[in-house]
Amino acid sequence: MTDPQIAIMMLSLFIVIVLLGFPIAFTLMGMGLIFGYYAYYDASALSLLDNRIFDLFVNQTYSVMASDVLTAVPLFLFMGYIVERANIVDRLFSTLQIAARSLPGSMAVTSLLTCALFATATGIVGAVVTLMGLLAYPQMLRAKYDPSFAAGVICAGGCLGILIPPSVMLIVYSAATNVSVVKLYAGAFFPGLLLASLYMVYVIGRSMWNPAIAPKPRDEDLPDVSTKTLLWMLATSFLPLALLIFSVLGAILKGYASPSAAAAIGSLGGLALAAAYRALSWERLKESVYLTARTSAMVCWLFVGSWTFSSVFSYLG
Repeated sequence: MTDPQIAIMMLSLFIVIVLLGFPIAFTLMGMGLIFGYYAYYDASALSLLDNRIFDLFVNQTYSVMASDVLTAVPLFLFMGYIVERANIVDRLFSTLQIAARSLPGSMAVTSLLTCALFATATGIVGAVVTLMGLLAYPQMLRAKYDPSFAAGVICAGGCLGILIPPSVMLIVYSAATNVSVVKLYAGAFFPGLLLASLYMVYVIGRSMWNPAIAPKPRDEDLPDVSTKTLLWMLATSFLPLALLIFSVLGAILKGYASPSAAAAIGSLGGLALAAAYRALSWERLKESVYLTARTSAMVCWLFVGSWTFSSVFSYLG
């Protein structure tokens, strides 16, 4: 077999192994090391371990550990997890649901708006999709929403975390391509908000065209509150989180702070916000730290594995 054919086999095996359920990061690393050993094999080597693929793997792992840009990843993740564990998103979703009750497909619109706000607080897809899948999806099904429509809303809204800053993917992309994180954030901010807005326009239009897929909420399902009470609920649930998010992003985009410094301030702000809501406890703090460490490790090992895999793949032609 020629080297390009070996590369195609490498890619095919990777797809098959991932579809079998193996973790992507370790599959990338395994495929990179196995096929890299073949690609860089030197018959004159003194031992079996004398192969350049091991040098490549170690150097890439070190570059990830030494990257100043990637230190923003765990800090942004911690800010998102502490906000999630403090049940701030639950309060926000309930308030927005009352405020948007008169809109067609109000629960779906509320879910998208909550997803967009939470995406800017956490920067990853998994946390947003998981939380909103547990929080909003069952409520939409109880309200007789079409299951496929409700699932599509959750998936579409959850994936906004890839694009809307502070997206962890943009930080990893910045580290891989040496492009400024600030420029990436500035370039992605408006398209992210535009995409969220277009999702909401689609949901409202689809609900008006076919009301059966998104019935209006019954009066007994939502509390009847006065305008003054609703404004107070919005002020105590929406404004603090929005202020935290836009302060962090504003500091980055205006050049007042680096992404890592702004992420650290955001983490501190998330702790202060959780304490203000009287939702900060040792158990929730411990859970947030554990989830941050686990997700950060996944992101960094994925970065190492993808770089090793792509290096070997391109070397094989």
